[in-house]
Amino acid sequence: MKKNLIVTVFSGIFLILLSGCGTPKRPHAEINQLRNAAPPEMMSLPNPVRGQYFQDTWQAARSGGRKHEGVDIFAKKGTAVRSTTDGIVTKAGKNKLGGKVVGIQGAGAWHYYAHLDSIRVRLYEKVKAGQKIGTVGNTGNAKRTQPHLHYGVYPTLGGAVNPYPLIDQNR
Repeated sequence: MKKNLIVTVFSGIFLILLSGCGTPKRPHAEINQLRNAAPPEMMSLPNPVRGQYFQDTWQAARSGGRKHEGVDIFAKKGTAVRSTTDGIVTKAGKNKLGGKVVGIQGAGAWHYYAHLDSIRVRLYEKVKAGQKIGTVGNTGNAKRTQPHLHYGVYPTLGGAVNPYPLIDQNR
C-alpha cells in the first residue's frame, strides 16, 4: 500500500514536470493581431547588425536561377544580430538554405534572419526591437561564404519586399 502511494506520487510529479517540457502553445490571437497591423514604412526599422553598413543586394542572382529575397549584411562571425521589430518568434531552428534561422512575426510583416551562428530566442517568445536574437554566421548554403546575416521581410499581403529601404542603417 505504502509502495503504491510512493509510486503514484512520483508518477504525478514526473507527469507535471514532463508537461512543462513540450513545445509552448502558439499564441494565435497575438500573431493574427500582428499580421493585421500596418507593415513597416521606409527607414522605420533599426539595422539588425548595428554599425555594419551594407549594400542593397535585393534580387541579385542566386544558385538554381533564384533571385535574392533579402539583403546580406556581412560582419565578423559571432556579431550580435538584433530584432528589427517588436513581435513573436514563429521560427527558431534550421532549414536547408538558411541554416540556423529565426523568424519573427512583427506588425504587418514576417522578418527572416538566416545563416546564424547561434540562436538566442525560443519559439513563441515575445521580442522587442533591438533585442539580441542570435549571432552572425555562415550556416546553410552560406558555408563557403564570409559570415553574414541574410535578412528578409515578408508582408502579410504578398511576397517578399526589399528590406533595404525599410532599414535606417544608422539606428
